Amino acid sequence: MAKTIKAPRGTEDMMPQDWRLWRRIEETAREVFELAGYYEIRTPVFEDTNLFVRSIGEVTDIVEKEMYTFREGDSSGLTLRPENTAAVMRAYVQYELHKTKKFQKFYYIGPMFRKERPQAGRLRQFHQMGVEAIGADDPMLDAETIIVAVDMYSRLGLNDVAVNINSIGCNDCRPGFRDILKGRLEEQRGELCGLCDKRMDRNVLRVLDCKEEKCGKIAADLPSIHEHLCPCCATHFEEVKKSLSMSGIDYVVDDHLVRGLDYYSKTVYEITHHSLGARSTICAGGRYDYLVEEIGGPPTGAVGFAAGIEASILALKNAATGDGDNAGPAPDIYAVSISKECKADCFNIVNNLRAAGISADMDFEDRSTKAQMRTANKIGSKMTLIVGPDEIEKGAAKLKNMESGDENEVEIEKMAEFIKELNL
Repeated sequence: MAKTIKAPRGTEDMMPQDWRLWRRIEETAREVFELAGYYEIRTPVFEDTNLFVRSIGEVTDIVEKEMYTFREGDSSGLTLRPENTAAVMRAYVQYELHKTKKFQKFYYIGPMFRKERPQAGRLRQFHQMGVEAIGADDPMLDAETIIVAVDMYSRLGLNDVAVNINSIGCNDCRPGFRDILKGRLEEQRGELCGLCDKRMDRNVLRVLDCKEEKCGKIAADLPSIHEHLCPCCATHFEEVKKSLSMSGIDYVVDDHLVRGLDYYSKTVYEITHHSLGARSTICAGGRYDYLVEEIGGPPTGAVGFAAGIEASILALKNAATGDGDNAGPAPDIYAVSISKECKADCFNIVNNLRAAGISADMDFEDRSTKAQMRTANKIGSKMTLIVGPDEIEKGAAKLKNMESGDENEVEIEKMAEFIKELNL
């Protein structure tokens, strides 16, 4: 017997029983994004490797360990996208949108790829939905992206999310703060975890949000970046906070919140849900005013976020919002043929209903009438259409409401019109 082939490690199949929740998340995201003036962009799932090396940072964990890269000819290689912000910015620069309409608002929904240790809500092929606002440095735009994310989760029924914000400064004030951190941490370098020891020389700011207990204790005594922000960054952050408060958004300023990608500047934020434990982040973002310039465009302000769909689904299920059941997609009408002689008529009715825009299905396994009725009940169809010899002779069929049990005999020619009037 041949060995069973399974999905690759770190990937999951989206099965029909998860269809309702996935669909609702995507539809809600699209609705909220478009209400705020963001419009969909779709980029390739693989890009020139240099795009991610230049934007994310050559010495980041993503570039060094987590990217799926393959060679093509004499090129530097192609990489399955580990995130989508860099790809959207690449499209913005490639099509010279800064010359035609500098300010643009995009959203995306799609798969990303990172070669990391799989765990609940964190996969090697995972899915994100996000927004990118490009072409302005207005702090109200930072607040808008947070508001959009919170609104999306609120509409999904996840009202108890936590918003954590911070400023990590800009190229004028951040280098000095890095030097201060390095100086303070050098004295305790031997007490840091192995990862933070490496971060000292790569991106010392990442030491601040290390989840190791011993590093957390050390970080608690380090100075706050807010004491070292330049006037421009300090004013910008105050305006972000003011805009959030004015919009009724509760938030916490976390001095130790930083992001793992090199391209962030000024505002950074995370949205978390308590039900996910240590890895509670379901959405993260911030400002990246240097990214467009880094990949060949002019200096351009930009801000946005990415929300993990798998992590969001876990939070929704843990919050018991009523969408975590195993109900798969069900047709409005399930047609039951009383005998094999009626099956062709049943098939014809089903196809006519579909042509009229009504979802319908039937049995294709030659099961008994009782078994067909059980299926109609099990899958949750709203109505059952019963097709028997007597009804066919009269040019009619019985339509049964599965909730009330009421039955109507309806002419086949008028069936679609009758069902539409029921407003299922």
